[in-house]
Amino acid sequence: MYDIQNYYQAGDVEDAVRTLHKNPEAVLISGGSDVLIKIREGKLAGCSLVSINGIPELQSISREDDGTIVIGAGATFAGIAGNEIIRRYIPMLGHAVDQAGGPQLRNVGTIGGNICNGATSADSAPGLFALNAVLVLKGADGIRELPIRQFYTGPGRTVRAHDELLTEIRITRENYHEYGGHYIKYGKRNAMEIATLSCACMVRLTKQKDGVEDMRLAYGVAAPTPIRCSTVEQQAKGMKIGHGLYEMVGQGVLKEINPRSSWRASREFRLLLAEELAKRVLKQAIRYAGGEANA
Repeated sequence: MYDIQNYYQAGDVEDAVRTLHKNPEAVLISGGSDVLIKIREGKLAGCSLVSINGIPELQSISREDDGTIVIGAGATFAGIAGNEIIRRYIPMLGHAVDQAGGPQLRNVGTIGGNICNGATSADSAPGLFALNAVLVLKGADGIRELPIRQFYTGPGRTVRAHDELLTEIRITRENYHEYGGHYIKYGKRNAMEIATLSCACMVRLTKQKDGVEDMRLAYGVAAPTPIRCSTVEQQAKGMKIGHGLYEMVGQGVLKEINPRSSWRASREFRLLLAEELAKRVLKQAIRYAGGEANA
């Protein structure tokens, strides 16, 4: 059973913002794949819901004249994975969200909900970190934009104010053009599994395709929030493709991440995973970027 006191369907973004502003205890809901579980578990028992499900302006995916890709926060995982813009320009993200849950969840779960839930295990988060995504939030005090790396503050916590909506995710052309990208999720099962550890990489190669010009490497479940390995990224720039690069990256990430032990896996096992996943995800990203990844 779901103990819900009130349910309000917002007509548009402005309506949702007004309603949240007037009701400090109301809970925002879109696809409901996270919120309804919390209600069923009693964590949000007796709550009032403000739904933004089905608002057209939150569901679109487009590419602007300057190449910026704009993903509405209400776009579902299935909608993103099957979208032609995503598949053509940032397939890594489509591949990542296509690994969330099962078909039922992917058809209702939204990328905005995945982000705003604040979980370090969110399948969309590492890819968006590696893509330098910018989040657009609209609230009673206006609109603000901030890099996704500034959005998370701790496990299940973000900077989103109560009366703010995440309306869109923006990825500029300079952050995906001529890059190859890949995402790997490790879990005990091959499907319908929360990540034990996840890793995303974007890499741009030199003109000769034999070295790294730029690299971004991001993890989920390797820290209290999704994390980028900035030191390793800087060290990789200018390195030739080969064993030395992979070993540097695999060993280097261990100095930047801080996984914990949980019932899913120990800290020690996650560290082993992190080293191996870094090498594998980088090699595949290099191949997608047009390089030879054999070491």
